[in-house]
Amino acid sequence: MLGHDDLEFSVMPLAQLRELFRYPVKSMLGESLSEAVLGSKGIDGDRTWATRDEKRGGIRGGKKLPHLMMFSAATGAGPVPVITAPDGSTCVASNNEVHSWLSEKLDHPVTLWPLLPAENLDHYRRGAPDHEDFEQELMTVFGRLPGEPIPDLTLFAEVLEFESPPGTYFDAFPILIMTDQSMATLAKRHPEAKFDPRRFRPNLLIDAAEATSPFPEQAWVGKQLHIGEAVLEIVGTCPRCSMTTHATGDLPRDTKIMRHLVKEAEGNLGVYARVIKTGRVKLGQAVELM
Repeated sequence: MLGHDDLEFSVMPLAQLRELFRYPVKSMLGESLSEAVLGSKGIDGDRTWATRDEKRGGIRGGKKLPHLMMFSAATGAGPVPVITAPDGSTCVASNNEVHSWLSEKLDHPVTLWPLLPAENLDHYRRGAPDHEDFEQELMTVFGRLPGEPIPDLTLFAEVLEFESPPGTYFDAFPILIMTDQSMATLAKRHPEAKFDPRRFRPNLLIDAAEATSPFPEQAWVGKQLHIGEAVLEIVGTCPRCSMTTHATGDLPRDTKIMRHLVKEAEGNLGVYARVIKTGRVKLGQAVELM
């Protein structure tokens, strides 16, 4: 086994961890952190609750229940998040009344669930699709128009059957990474659109100030990043879905977001990662490419 001294490190000049985000409830707005522990399931407390559709079945996120994106969730000092509705009212996720409260706010019957064991496969299995035709279902989910390509889903075979990898509520992998430079590229090319991190929900936002590529993180696929005590393996690009176009916070619905993403980056933005060495990370720490 190679020791630390046997590894070759290539430091990305002036690259640092600029922002850190956690989303306690799947598809709701989350919270900014100054530091966090990265474990095998990502940031501690990230996406530990999710909404189940009691009409169509299955755990559902913003793709199917877009109004969820107008809610926010924060843990504060405890492990159980407090959810804030668009009208400013709040409810603790563990409250017995949360199911009826959330159903009323969404005008749709739902229940709210903490993570269940991975063996409970039926809990994580996808609910009924909106379209009988599978290709049309994918076009709708990914917000594509006729003639626009459907993303390559080879990397996501497990979540074609399940809403998320059983035992988790993240879409496919525990960490999503983006760079300031990718956001700046899109904003420069399409200044009329609002490219805001809240639309894209990264866990880690990295400033790679010396990068020359318009989308620098795409070159990291297949490599490892060292941040603080943690080491991450970049496993693939992130194909974006219709969630990026929905209203969230004070950002309005904007279907042109997807048109710009398809034109500039084949519909991809950011990269997925898994944690191969757990540890604590803090804002401002250097990011090294291993």
